[in-house]
Amino acid sequence: MASFNKITIVGYLGKNPEIRYLPDGSAVCNFSVATTEKKKDIAGELREFTTWFRINAWGRTAEAANQYLSKGSQVFVEGRL
Repeated sequence: MASFNKITIVGYLGKNPEIRYLPDGSAVCNFSVATTEKKKDIAGELREFTTWFRINAWGRTAEAANQYLSKGSQVFVEGRL
């Protein structure tokens, strides 16, 4: 039986992306994305729950993320978990 590893995140950047270059010249960009959902707690009150994801982008994707994204930007991220 085949397996599948894919995640889709739609959220907002918590801070500006940070890019660095490895000794071989490849780019790595790190940034965090927050997603928020509203749920009722046990008492029946509506509460917001925020989940943070740390994202690592590589190569040309890393360079584009660093160039076009900034704190507060809404992003759609798709990749492996």
